[in-house]
Amino acid sequence: MKGSKIMEQKKVLVLQDLSCTGRAGLTQAMCALSAMGHQCIPLPTAVYSGHAGITGFQTEDLTAWMERALAHYTALDLRFDAIQSGFLNTPEQIACVLQAITRKKPGGIVLVDPVMGDNGKLYKICTPALVQEITHLCRAADLITPNVTEAAVLLGYSPDTVPDGLEEAKDWVRRLCARYEVDTVLTGLGNAQVVCTLCGQGQAITIVENPRIGAYYPGTGDLFAAVLLGALLREESLEQAAYCAAHFVCDCIAATNALKTDPKWGVQLEPQLWRLLRNDKQFD
Repeated sequence: MKGSKIMEQKKVLVLQDLSCTGRAGLTQAMCALSAMGHQCIPLPTAVYSGHAGITGFQTEDLTAWMERALAHYTALDLRFDAIQSGFLNTPEQIACVLQAITRKKPGGIVLVDPVMGDNGKLYKICTPALVQEITHLCRAADLITPNVTEAAVLLGYSPDTVPDGLEEAKDWVRRLCARYEVDTVLTGLGNAQVVCTLCGQGQAITIVENPRIGAYYPGTGDLFAAVLLGALLREESLEQAAYCAAHFVCDCIAATNALKTDPKWGVQLEPQLWRLLRNDKQFD
């Protein structure tokens, strides 16, 4: 296209669970990052027949396989523009993520979504050892994307602690930025009418607001993190990227809620992926 900026396609290594049904984990990341023009290279931490909210799910831990896959990528001298980690199955997998980070290109991005819990509770699989390792992993990141429950844990509070109003939430974000030496995007704040996303870069805080739809779907945090990273790789600012991610997730929730489907199957993101397309950049 005449006048378009030619950009090399970005390669993103994503380490998180592959939930085959229910739209969570890698299924979200692969859809979103691909729609945004990037190459998503999935490295599953575990395979689930359905996410943990689907009764009777079957799972297989892939830690040993991850180690062999990463050794293969090292032998091939593969380099990545971004590394993203999400749900991790065991404390031992943090070493795999740290090894993956060594394959990052200079100037690349490491995004850690410190998946540990939600709604004031830790997930059953999230042992004290896993929590400790995830806090260590956050220090190796450039950007972390905790929800309120995870932010509380990262700050040393009990999981059910919540900030007392917006000003304290801003203080939480500044403290996370300082403690872990990262940029921070805090999700899941707000009230009955509005959902707030706080973006922290050092002491500077910006806020993105969306209407609260009044419906809960698993996997939306995975989707948010993937779109956020995809927008950053398009060289958007952190605030712009958070706006893109928050609004896309809101659109998916609203469209799915209107269909009255069973929430356990997640948001129907597929008909909404066109919203992530951009035609003003050409890839070679």
